[in-house]
Amino acid sequence: SLSLSPLLSLSLSSLSPSPLYSLPSLSPNFISVSLSTLSLQRPEARSRMDHPFTVVVAIDFGTTSSGYAFSFTQDPEAIHMMRRWEGGDPGVANQKSPTSLLLTPELKFHSFGFAARDNYHDLDPEEAQHWLYFDKFKMKIHSTTDLTMETELEAVSGRKVRAIEVFSHALRFFRVHALKEVKDQSSSLLEGDEVRWVITVPAVWRQPAKQFMREAAYLAGLVSPDTPEQLLIALEPEAASIYCRKLRLHQVIDLSLRPMTNGLSLESDGSPANFQLRKARHSRTFLVERGTGELWSEMQTGDRYIVADCGGGTVDLTVHQIEQPQGTLKELYKVSGGPYGAVGVDLAFEAMLCKIFGEDFIESFKAKRPAAWVDLTIAFEARKRTATPGRSNALNISLPFSFIDFYKRYRGQSVETALRKSNMNIVKWSSQGMLRLTPEAMNELFQPTINNIIKHIEELMQRQEVQGVRFLFLVGGFAESPMLQRAAQNALGQTCRIIIPQDVGLTILKGAVLFGLDPTVVRVRRCPLTYGVGVLNRFVEGRHPRDKLLVKEGRDWCTDILDRFVSVDQSVALGEVVRRSYTPARSGQRKIIINIYCSVSDDVVYISDPGVRKCGAITLDLPEALPGTVAGAERREIRATMQFGDTEIKVTAVDMATNQTVRAAIDFLSN
Repeated sequence: SLSLSPLLSLSLSSLSPSPLYSLPSLSPNFISVSLSTLSLQRPEARSRMDHPFTVVVAIDFGTTSSGYAFSFTQDPEAIHMMRRWEGGDPGVANQKSPTSLLLTPELKFHSFGFAARDNYHDLDPEEAQHWLYFDKFKMKIHSTTDLTMETELEAVSGRKVRAIEVFSHALRFFRVHALKEVKDQSSSLLEGDEVRWVITVPAVWRQPAKQFMREAAYLAGLVSPDTPEQLLIALEPEAASIYCRKLRLHQVIDLSLRPMTNGLSLESDGSPANFQLRKARHSRTFLVERGTGELWSEMQTGDRYIVADCGGGTVDLTVHQIEQPQGTLKELYKVSGGPYGAVGVDLAFEAMLCKIFGEDFIESFKAKRPAAWVDLTIAFEARKRTATPGRSNALNISLPFSFIDFYKRYRGQSVETALRKSNMNIVKWSSQGMLRLTPEAMNELFQPTINNIIKHIEELMQRQEVQGVRFLFLVGGFAESPMLQRAAQNALGQTCRIIIPQDVGLTILKGAVLFGLDPTVVRVRRCPLTYGVGVLNRFVEGRHPRDKLLVKEGRDWCTDILDRFVSVDQSVALGEVVRRSYTPARSGQRKIIINIYCSVSDDVVYISDPGVRKCGAITLDLPEALPGTVAGAERREIRATMQFGDTEIKVTAVDMATNQTVRAAIDFLSN
């Protein structure tokens, strides 16, 4: 709404054929508006670099694991991966670190990653209840509908702290580690403003979540709010796509060319594909192609492909078309996906434990023996990675002694008795203190999450805009799962070639570095939502409802009309902008606040329609008018320019009378 008045939302829509208006004020702080053309206008192409950065550092902030990589702008073909972490789990490549954070009882940073996990594990159970351990906390940002700077996260012990502080602690940890390593490899002295930072987020995240990550980065000291261009937010599947276009044939596993044995794709030497994936990770410096890779030489201009980023928390699908010969990318359909990541399998395991031992016991065990609970989840994670579709023998998961002991005290009976009484025939008990999960049990844990992923890809492929997809790239940590690989090949292998990059868990990280080196590589994106503001238009009898009628100075106006900036799934090229002109309601006014509305539908007429919600606000801080330049507020024009083609929505503004830049901000976190 363009009005700060609680009763009215007024201004003029460009739907009206009349010339530009500047409406008289209805209340002391009403803002009148004039609108320029609705069409998107394209300014001169932006320079490749807004700033001469020396190095690009990307942080892949994942649900399950995180890491960083960097590249010097003088040598953009070499991507340097982070050092391997101390600690680690058997059978798991520790090129990335678990997204786990430990804070002291005084809420001070203690450790991150393997160190956080190990230190938490070593705490005395009574002591552990006062410490704050956070694990897989990124999903909370996706699932919170009213995300603000005050949103809280709950530690394993039940204590709460502001989410922004948890995220900034983690980002600060990566900043310190990454800069130390960059400086070790750099011959020259590095200044803070020579680093361009890139942080990855799921593409299905909405604007508030992206802004939240930016605010956390400011708090962590990565960059200053005064130099926002130093930080880029990269979309995870988009980053993966940018890297995939560089791939050479020997760097990928093509599921359609390999025989499947027990669900594992076999290499030509008979070793499982997953072994090859892990083997490929010994090097810490990756060299990427100058142009596009060999896979793309098979592609014609106009060929389409899907990147399915199967991570820990979310699955993100993006559809791209490569534009030859320049190799830029064009998004063909708005990004889609949902919370169908590998964490779904963990939650299914927890639900299975609740079914056997009782939800009340599991909740009590988590609260009283938090470190032992974390141990159990780690044990399951390690076994989960070895699950294959054709497996004939059971998977053993060690139950911590404290679990067995605590259950005996809590229920007065043994774990073995509980299993017998639960009638869960697919889970057995081993006398060595282990849960034996039969192949049927593992299938039951994986199937709901995998089915969601396959169903989502199939639905996407049926859309008109996505017909004729040639390749499906599976990336992200969950793409390593033979269970998911087999399901994808069985369901989708007939319609397209399914490709898995060898370093599948690091694909997004490398792509994020490439994005930081050249943010213009994705030339066209699709809008995930319809955005606009509430405006006033001339009332037309028979077309507009009577309850929207407002009579002002003898004229009939229709209130609450949505003046759209962009529509859902609309193509917006990089550099294209939407311009609107706003006029302060009175002289001396120092601020204009314009509420933004959004909808998942394009079929919207009024801001009061179902599914339309207020999602943010544009603030324009007005400089004092120069004496003699403006004869009254109604003649003063502030022109706002909004960009929707980037990964974040941006706004700039100019005072047309003085040509002075107006401080403009767009806020999605204060609702």
